[in-house]
Amino acid sequence: MSYETLLFDVADRVATITLNRPKAANSLDLTMGRELMQAAICCDEDPEVRAVVVTATGKMFCAGGDLRSFAAELDRLPFLLKELTVYLHAAISRMARMDAPVVNAINGTAAGAGMSLAVAGDFVIAAESARFTMSYTRAGLAPDGSSTYYLPRLIGSKRTLDLMITNRVLSASEAMEWGLVGQVVADDELASAAAKLAAELAEGPTHTFGMVKRLVQGSFGESLETQMELEARAIAECGGSPDGREGITAFLEKRPPKFTGRS
Repeated sequence: MSYETLLFDVADRVATITLNRPKAANSLDLTMGRELMQAAICCDEDPEVRAVVVTATGKMFCAGGDLRSFAAELDRLPFLLKELTVYLHAAISRMARMDAPVVNAINGTAAGAGMSLAVAGDFVIAAESARFTMSYTRAGLAPDGSSTYYLPRLIGSKRTLDLMITNRVLSASEAMEWGLVGQVVADDELASAAAKLAAELAEGPTHTFGMVKRLVQGSFGESLETQMELEARAIAECGGSPDGREGITAFLEKRPPKFTGRS
């Protein structure tokens, strides 16, 4: 599949999705939203994909929604925004629910929906020059892209309201201190750091990773007893899988495991 606004590549079990509208600050228009959804589905459907990297070309990760395209459609803007969020939200949901871990490599400023997308990754690595800001209310808009779900869980409601209402700008190091970013690296080391982590993850028990993701994502909505029952079912399923048997055997034989990533 070819893309207008993205670069998409699969190599050595790692899929790389690169936002590629640098002249428009990698802002999200309908085409990019639709293509993000399609790329996410491709990753989810391909059993050979065992880790995903999301990054961008140019100096910015993503400036958020394409306000120029919004301004050109002011009379039908609610319709356009509902269509765009269908695509963007489907992409984020698919990446959250797929087994393969998602590594977001933030190469520059992530604003608005760009910040929402950035912090939704399973792992977030930021370049030192990266900046994070919500920016929605500056344009009179409310947040989208999963940020009202993830941010309160990551940093609490008070800090979330601070970011969303004041449009405070966080540096990469501040974002890591707040718990939005897991690692900050020099700008010229970002690509290699993300590739190294993705390569390591691609060697792992991918289906088990997916179970871990789903257990953690669902934990806020479950009682203690229900969550423990889900844990019991998940560990039992893993124990009966080829990767579970291989992991236990390799541990006892004191050798590295050779996981297939399948259930």
